[in-house]
Amino acid sequence: MSWGTPVRTVAALIAAIGFTACSSPADSPIPTSPTSSGGAVPAGHGADGMGDPYYPTDGNGGYDASGYEVSISYDPKTKNLDGDTVVKATATEALTTFNLDLAGLKVAAVEVDGQAAEFSSKGDHELVITPKTPIVKGAAFATRVRYGGEPTSDGDDTLGPEGWKISKSGGAFAAGQPHSAAHWFPVNDHPRDKATFKLAARVPDGWSVVSNGREEPSVTADGWTTFHWVESNPMASYLATVGIDKWTFERSTLPGGVPVVNAYAPGVEDKRAMQARMPEVIEFLSAKLGPYPFSSAGGIYLYENNSFALETQGRPIYARRTELGLVVHEYAHQWFGNSVSIKNWADICLNECFASYAEWLWDEAKDGADLDERYRTEIADIDDAERFWGRTLYDMGAGNEFGAVYDKGQLAVHAFRRQIGDPAFDRLLKEWVMKHKDGNASWPEFEEMAISVSGQDLRAFFDAWFRSDRIPADDFLYPGSLRG
Repeated sequence: MSWGTPVRTVAALIAAIGFTACSSPADSPIPTSPTSSGGAVPAGHGADGMGDPYYPTDGNGGYDASGYEVSISYDPKTKNLDGDTVVKATATEALTTFNLDLAGLKVAAVEVDGQAAEFSSKGDHELVITPKTPIVKGAAFATRVRYGGEPTSDGDDTLGPEGWKISKSGGAFAAGQPHSAAHWFPVNDHPRDKATFKLAARVPDGWSVVSNGREEPSVTADGWTTFHWVESNPMASYLATVGIDKWTFERSTLPGGVPVVNAYAPGVEDKRAMQARMPEVIEFLSAKLGPYPFSSAGGIYLYENNSFALETQGRPIYARRTELGLVVHEYAHQWFGNSVSIKNWADICLNECFASYAEWLWDEAKDGADLDERYRTEIADIDDAERFWGRTLYDMGAGNEFGAVYDKGQLAVHAFRRQIGDPAFDRLLKEWVMKHKDGNASWPEFEEMAISVSGQDLRAFFDAWFRSDRIPADDFLYPGSLRG
């Protein structure tokens, strides 16, 4: 949608489209039925969570989202955002009521298949929608939500912002893991429900917008410009981003014709030389992991001091202190994490352990690093052994996802490589990505494939390294050439 008039308030938006915000659904009792996530919900009501044990209310049941068409209008001066998003989905059960995730923004109106729908808020991020006509199981349907306000953030964690953040320039960007999308558009906010993504973002002239996917022509009218981005590959919701700034854009193509768009905030143009090696990084990772999985590439460089980067799909986000190893890490995620996404947050080692180890593989190939020697040195240099080994890499517990995967994870993957040998390791990485491309997978599924590809019974090895909170026995700590 192209916005041709100045930003409107939510109240004005309601009046303009002729909707009245509706109250909760009718008070008559509705029978309940059990859900796959436990507990009971009204029959025909998609569960208000995907059932992830770590974040049980993230995402929603009862439907499968297939695409998001997000239109936003944002004024950096007022920090106000007005949004108009269409969520396309297919009902996986009959629905009289269903939920979307939306945090901190006021809803003006909701339509389901063009008919005004009742809606209400529940908790801190559930938008409960009751369509005028119940949705039958298997039906495709479209939900349009119009909303606005000043977007919020959950604050900073060890990886940086969770949600909507104001940048030093006065612009804004959205990023965070495991959450961020629900802070700026209504969404089924869990990696298990991947969908395509289109963005039309309208900003005052002088500002510009970068996002995921392919860049399409922008439209300027009445002092505002609408920027268009399209991600046609299925995407986990936390990988969606928008950046509003006075960007310097750099456009090119990869050798195979994939378009590249890099965006640099004022003050970080010096990162161009490093980002110029991104095609080399993609070529290297493609040789290790299989063909690059997406139809666009690039990077987003913020003038921020945060010590984080995020693998936003096809176009990772970096802060000021980014080094080349981090580019390798975030691009490895395009295979491990983005193309193949986790089923639950307990599986996060599939993303982070292998992206972290990709940095080692790069150093080995490009700088001649002796990874066995690095491994032994890091083992010997562990200061607090009880703390280091007392963290599990699989099913580490909510809030503990982003710790051991960055140091113990690299050691574990290297020991695993030495345990099964390079031919099996190389084959496994490519076959894993090929089998689960554009989908979701779990750590137990990876274990099963590793056992099949290697021909080894690896259950004790995986227990020692990934499921245990103790130092592995020497046979598993120093397998293969690590014994030397």
